Amino acid sequence: MGAGGAASQRTQEARRQERLLREQWHAARRQALRWDTAGEGEQRVLAQLLVLTARGWRLLVDRRWSRTPAADADMLLVGPGGVFVVDVTAGREPAEGHAPGLLAATKAAESAVASLGMSPVAVQPVLVFAGQRLDASLGRIRLLGEHEIGPVLLSQRHRLRAESVWAIADHLERVFPGYAGSAIDQRPAPAPEPHRPGSPDGLFDVQGLRDAALEGARRAPIEQWMTFLHPDQVALVRRDWSGPARISGPAGTGKTVVALHRAAHLARRTTGRILYVTFANNLPRVQSTFLKAMAPAVADRVDFRSLHSWAQEFLQERGIPVRLHGDKAETAFSLAWKNVGRASRLAALDPAPTYWHEEIDHVIKGRGLTRFEEYAAVPRRRRRASLHRTHRQAVWELYEAYEALRGERGVHDFNDVLSLALAEASRRREGPPYAAVIVDEVQDLTLVGVRLLHALVGDVPNGLLLVGDGQQTVYPGGFRLTDAGIDIRGDRGQVLRTNYRNSKQILDAALTVVADDAFEDLDGVRTSGRRDVDLTYHDGDVVRVTRPTVEAHDRELLDALRSLPEGALADTALLCPSMRAVGDYQRLLTQAGIPVCQLEHYDGRAVDAVKLGTYRRAKGLEFKNVFLPRHDTVPGHGTPAGTPAGTETSETARERAELLRSRLFVAMTRARDLLWLGSVTTG
Repeated sequence: MGAGGAASQRTQEARRQERLLREQWHAARRQALRWDTAGEGEQRVLAQLLVLTARGWRLLVDRRWSRTPAADADMLLVGPGGVFVVDVTAGREPAEGHAPGLLAATKAAESAVASLGMSPVAVQPVLVFAGQRLDASLGRIRLLGEHEIGPVLLSQRHRLRAESVWAIADHLERVFPGYAGSAIDQRPAPAPEPHRPGSPDGLFDVQGLRDAALEGARRAPIEQWMTFLHPDQVALVRRDWSGPARISGPAGTGKTVVALHRAAHLARRTTGRILYVTFANNLPRVQSTFLKAMAPAVADRVDFRSLHSWAQEFLQERGIPVRLHGDKAETAFSLAWKNVGRASRLAALDPAPTYWHEEIDHVIKGRGLTRFEEYAAVPRRRRRASLHRTHRQAVWELYEAYEALRGERGVHDFNDVLSLALAEASRRREGPPYAAVIVDEVQDLTLVGVRLLHALVGDVPNGLLLVGDGQQTVYPGGFRLTDAGIDIRGDRGQVLRTNYRNSKQILDAALTVVADDAFEDLDGVRTSGRRDVDLTYHDGDVVRVTRPTVEAHDRELLDALRSLPEGALADTALLCPSMRAVGDYQRLLTQAGIPVCQLEHYDGRAVDAVKLGTYRRAKGLEFKNVFLPRHDTVPGHGTPAGTPAGTETSETARERAELLRSRLFVAMTRARDLLWLGSVTTG
């Protein structure tokens, strides 16, 4: 067919679509006239919504509409963009007068769809002004004129598949018998799925819809997998907590997803801002991208920040000088070790200064200790080396030497930033104006960091939510929440037990690494490394590749990456134990022509490139495909590297090995569909 013929065909199709739309509009207008007690403007709005039913939307209209002006909502509309609770006004009263009833109706709709596993982010209240042009917001309510309602609804991100639209609308019609389905007569609606055994409505039963939605969402873009959760997770998102709360659970149980939905839920129901904090500085960018995709109307009400960047900005706003300089602080410690530590009894326990630097960072300064007697008595959680009082005196002398040298240089370290912020937040309680604080990966924070965030909201209802898992700790040291003055009572401590990410093969491989490493979580309970987890996903696979040389191993790695389906690199990560290894594989992939995106620059948007970073940088993320080259050369995976067979390692070496196994476990559990484990034989 020539260009002229193709153009003619497109013109004919456009005219056909225009005729069809005109016919649908006239049919909708006739249908709307049946509501003879409604005003003309209200009938025009109804006609626009009826036109949507010809495109697969479902419309439920209050049987009493226009007869009871005080009704909470006039219509329930279900479409690809979610569930919309719609009230229509002729503009005779301000929007504020409609808000309480409309929000109450929205809350009822949220409760109804929660049983299907639909998140509150997919339910939106809309107030339509007949005869006006308008596009604004009143809190979480979208304010639209009659000319804007149709285009705005059609432009919404698609969350629901066609069969879900119909099943959800049928469910709402059963839950709200006061609303009747209404549509254009003889509309070309999509045919429902054939009847399934045990399905009362010919589409899905409730459990069937849950399963289908979760399975479809798992494979779909983020807008869909952010829409459906397990009903138990939805209940946590919507719950009213009487004080500080905590959500914990093994890797892959959806803790971060629940936390993001919780942030959106609170942003819609409060007037203050929400602070969402993590330790890693790359996660806030990713999580902000996710929230903008799933709840764009409230995304600007949630501040995603790393803890230290937030604390620095907080101090600057309060006029507190901050002189953070990591390199100069590191030099001060090196000199303190040279002058005080290297000749002390500490060198006999561990001659490497790193262990003692961590002791100062995570035990002394991380817990905010200022007197030796405090340090002498404090439990050193997750620290294996037994330190007698004389050892602790030596550590304290090293700490004092470090502080003196750091002070001479006039610089702060990262712990100082948090201590200064805690002192300021405790001294002046009037700000910042956060309605709630959500802390993700809380196990990575120090005690001072948790105290700081607690100080911002205290024990107010729904104020503080702590999310994390002690088994996924990637930093030394630890604490209990009671040490921070945080009391998690009763049902304010929830444990998720169902893994939605990893298949049995992938999870078993990861658990084998940490099976012998019992851990203490923030509640102080000692837990076995091999935890029982309920699994819902069964399609993942583990591929183990062993080659005699590094060169052969890397060729196999490149072949495996090249053999992935087109577009799969967008959801693929290659993770390494160190920045040095990251640099090596950056060069390898670049030379091979494989695009790379450093995890430290990744912001959650789809990019067709391998995500490359360290095990620690991958915290809080997940990918369909995860490649771990030379994973068994990580010290701590089995026998620590450099340890002769049969040699007993020191307590500090065992502690380091355990921590490195935890990091490897975190990296392995990032994988959903494929976990590629590369090895190089040493014999």
